[in-house]
Amino acid sequence: MALLRPRLLPNLVNNLFHFSSTPFPTRSFASRRAANTDDQDEDLAAARTWLANLNTRTMPRHLCEISFSRSGGPGGQHVNKVNSKATLRVSLDDLFPLIPRIIHPQLQSCRYVAQRTNTLVIQSEESRKQAANVETCFDKLHQLLQKSANEVIPGETSRDQKEKVQKLKKAENEARIKYKKLRSSKKSSRRGSDD
Repeated sequence: MALLRPRLLPNLVNNLFHFSSTPFPTRSFASRRAANTDDQDEDLAAARTWLANLNTRTMPRHLCEISFSRSGGPGGQHVNKVNSKATLRVSLDDLFPLIPRIIHPQLQSCRYVAQRTNTLVIQSEESRKQAANVETCFDKLHQLLQKSANEVIPGETSRDQKEKVQKLKKAENEARIKYKKLRSSKKSSRRGSDD
């Protein structure tokens, strides 16, 4: 029996799902698992340091393209005369090499992404001055990166918390084994003796 798969655009499928080359799931061995956890721990440590160093001054401003247009809203004739609305565009292809890999899916699904051009588009028209609107755009970009990182990057677990979790797992396992032995003895007492 053939498996039916929905017909999707190839680029969309490649972006959403990572298909393995083998058609069946394979079992990973302990050595591979240990290597993967080491890589994940290093990636998480790098992502945490990146997040700790992220601020508005470390933003990649050289990658951004800024354009100005007329803003709407109140302001009288000043709105009709001056291009004060700032629009900031950042290509995700240029931004992704500079940020941790764990944040990429979160950024691709945010509301600021223009899918056709694969860019982040952030606008600001809160102020009547161009420079203030540009800074607001960079602040929004910084907040977006920080929010995405905080949602995806887990906090570092303390040693006390790890020990507490191990104790809870051990207690849960002992309780499970005790319950299984109790059920086993109950079932064996129902069978009676075969004399």
